Amino acid sequence: MSKGTILIIDDEDKLRSLLSRIIGLEGYTVFEAANARDGLKKLGAENIDVVISDVKLPDGNGVELTQKIKSAYPATEVIVLTAYGTIADGVKAIKNGAFDYMTKGDDNDKIIPLLYRAVDKAQLQLRVQQLEKKVSKKYAFESILGTSKQIKDAVEMAKKVAVTDSTVLLLGETGTGKEVFAQAIHYASNRRNKNFVGVNCSALGKDLLESELFGHKAGSFTGAVKDTKGLFEEANEGTIFLDEIGEMNIELQAKLLRVLETNEFLKVGDSKPTKVNVRVIAATNRDLQKEAETGNFRSDLYYRLAVFQISLPSLRERPKDIEPLALYFLTQFSEKVNKPVPQMSNEFVEKLKSYQWKGNIRELKNAMERIAILSTNIVLVADDLPIEIRNAAADSANSSFSITEVEKQHIKKVLDYTKGNKTETAKLLGIGLTTLYRKLEEYKL
Repeated sequence: MSKGTILIIDDEDKLRSLLSRIIGLEGYTVFEAANARDGLKKLGAENIDVVISDVKLPDGNGVELTQKIKSAYPATEVIVLTAYGTIADGVKAIKNGAFDYMTKGDDNDKIIPLLYRAVDKAQLQLRVQQLEKKVSKKYAFESILGTSKQIKDAVEMAKKVAVTDSTVLLLGETGTGKEVFAQAIHYASNRRNKNFVGVNCSALGKDLLESELFGHKAGSFTGAVKDTKGLFEEANEGTIFLDEIGEMNIELQAKLLRVLETNEFLKVGDSKPTKVNVRVIAATNRDLQKEAETGNFRSDLYYRLAVFQISLPSLRERPKDIEPLALYFLTQFSEKVNKPVPQMSNEFVEKLKSYQWKGNIRELKNAMERIAILSTNIVLVADDLPIEIRNAAADSANSSFSITEVEKQHIKKVLDYTKGNKTETAKLLGIGLTTLYRKLEEYKL
């Protein structure tokens, strides 16, 4: 098995043949070219790890060729061969991205250790590139499943804002995929090669969250034995995702506002501000505008966060997506437990669609994982569903004609029509805004 692929570009046939033989004996696959044009053709035809190129070529200069190679094939390393007295060419080549240079006429044994290091670096860079592509594909917008208008509209809005540096506020119930959207926005942006850092603002108390976000200086509190970076520093040049932003302490909100307005913050126990360049994506299942109106959330921070808002639909608002999502999760978890993927009967699918899914996609995913583990049926039926889903489906069938259910569905229909505008919804329903909020709370809408 070849250790790697090497391309030698040199118009001196004897030197080229000698190098080719020495390198080939080390277990490398070697290609040859007598000029820059043929060398570039070979690079386009083969996966080359390292190029060894002379500076003086019949149709070009090896220093300039280095720049072309690194521009077109970033993972490929270049070693430049210079004639006596042209060390400056080698230095210039390194500035153009060359791995190293050698003077022609040196002991040819020197090339092998140099080649080993260059091949190791090239192959590592290739693995990193492949991993980055895999990660980008995993978090791409194409990974967001669904054909309903609601989810397609949300994806289109996210795609448009992704290419900007605007702050984004994702709105939606718990489990609707807000973090998935945040990751997709990051990996579609020009920050994709930098860190994506997420934090749940409801998971930590005020002091811990402040230290987690902004870091701290040694001695600033008991147990702070060394200077520690915060998540904003970790996300520098990248993206920070602030999940459940509505739960953040109001005092901490003021410090977050400063970061958004000035791109700097104070670490806990520090007097010197730290500068960062971070894109902020926030998410909440609360009505932040209402929270700001009642004083539970800073209105200035709300307006700073809400530069671009995207509302993610609940799963019950996109019933046509339930079946493909369920099949996707079922396939994923069946393969994970080494079981054949069962079919879903019509009865099974209808039960899924009639369920309210208050936990949204997350709840559906958990249900499918449980079914994949426990079920032994080739075709899934209603009895394969968790008991709480079966019972809820039965209760739903019994209550579908009740006055409260009719009212609930009507309010939901008008909300959909106004795209969530509660003031407009209240007007169309002929009720006060306070009454609408009470009914939304009562019906969990």
